[in-house]
Amino acid sequence: MRNDLAYSASNAVTSASVLSMKVVAMATVDPFARTDELDDRTLAALIARFEARGRHPTFMRMLQEYLDAMHVDDATQVVDLGCGTGIAARAIARRGGFGGTVTGVDLSPYLVAAAQRLAGEEGVAGTVVFLTGDTRDLDAADGVFDAAVAHTLLSHVDDPMAALSEAARVLSVGGVLGVFDGDYASLTFGHRDPLKARTYDEALVNSIVASPRVMRQMPRLLHAAGFELIASFAHVLADVGTADFWSSAIDTYARLMPKAGMVTQADADAWAEALHNDSAEGLFFASCTYYAYVARRA
Repeated sequence: MRNDLAYSASNAVTSASVLSMKVVAMATVDPFARTDELDDRTLAALIARFEARGRHPTFMRMLQEYLDAMHVDDATQVVDLGCGTGIAARAIARRGGFGGTVTGVDLSPYLVAAAQRLAGEEGVAGTVVFLTGDTRDLDAADGVFDAAVAHTLLSHVDDPMAALSEAARVLSVGGVLGVFDGDYASLTFGHRDPLKARTYDEALVNSIVASPRVMRQMPRLLHAAGFELIASFAHVLADVGTADFWSSAIDTYARLMPKAGMVTQADADAWAEALHNDSAEGLFFASCTYYAYVARRA
């Protein structure tokens, strides 16, 4: 028979060890939402993650899936909202049937410069242009674009409705919007201590996203912004046993969690080391659900 007193004491010790992770802030401070304020070293880490994630075959398939549903090749003027390093913009420009122009907009001049450099390296610089700007207040006339993408943007915006309303403003009537992002409330990493795993997960989500559940609200938000939903897609992106897609995320997240004030650097480094060790031993687990929505401006 289990000794309940001993079990309770053991549980209390485990809980105390979880709480020893120095979570030094509770409010979300999403670094992705303030890329114009980050230091160059952190931005370089973000670029490495953006590119590794964007070039992963599964991520590329998810991007092409919703671009196909948008019939983006028929567009003449496309805007890539919160373009980062230009993953979506370059993917559109590389499509064999696309003959238009893509304009990428991002808060960070550093990321805009990286996007321009990468477009040049891929030979699509003549099809894309990148500008520094705020996706909630674009320097563009009403109805100037006939397609827009928000690729991994809205989870990092504290007011997603403002970004969607601005997208509706700059799209022509009948213009098409593609929204793709993670449901980061579902993001989870395995850990040998389940209680620590939960604490790390919560610290991570509070560190990297301003709106972790926004994709669950997207049908309502799109309707409120004047869009008609025409397609949706859902994918669970999981690594089990060995880190693959999530491998490049681990060290980036370990850098961002302390930046956001959620955990100490020592705790973040211990988390990353444990995950790398799990991968080496075939014990790794990480998962997140991703959604894409395609909608037409009414």
